[in-house]
Amino acid sequence: MKVSVVENSPKVMRVDISGIGYGVANAIRRAAIGGVGCFSIDTVTFYENSSALFDEYLAHRIGLVPIITPKDYDEKDEVVFSLEAEGPATVYSKELKSSDKNVKVANGDIPLIKLAEGQRLRVDGKAVVGTGRRSAKFQPGIVSYKAKSDKEFEFYFESFGQMPANEIVRRALDIISSGLRDIHKELKK
Repeated sequence: MKVSVVENSPKVMRVDISGIGYGVANAIRRAAIGGVGCFSIDTVTFYENSSALFDEYLAHRIGLVPIITPKDYDEKDEVVFSLEAEGPATVYSKELKSSDKNVKVANGDIPLIKLAEGQRLRVDGKAVVGTGRRSAKFQPGIVSYKAKSDKEFEFYFESFGQMPANEIVRRALDIISSGLRDIHKELKK
């Protein structure tokens, strides 16, 4: 097996891997988009919403905002994000204030809603760790691969901002390794 890093930036990682088959290539892709956990706002409580948008529509928009996910958090952890705004104003994702200084909005320039004169918005959102298997809002990025030859693949990993692209790769490989170790242990019984 030979691994060659073509590009490695916080947003994008491109890697050429030779000596593997389609099954291993697809396992890497599926683990990266479906198994790597990251924070997303899952439940939104509205205390006040006099905007033109329905609560459900706005909750969906808020839930799609990428949240930075440090390594040492798991599915038991919850972080509350609060937002309070009054129009006239365009409300951006940076106005979601976190209860945990390590877990915050990855991109503060995402417009959430435009409030007219006198319109108010006051909400709390509970962020939890989930995986892409549960909902696409928990996907840390997009991953694709193409075959350069029968046993050589070019991978493309692009982060949505929750973690660097190379961290998505590392966590995906850890998931695969852990699963294989568990199988190995069970077969030894």
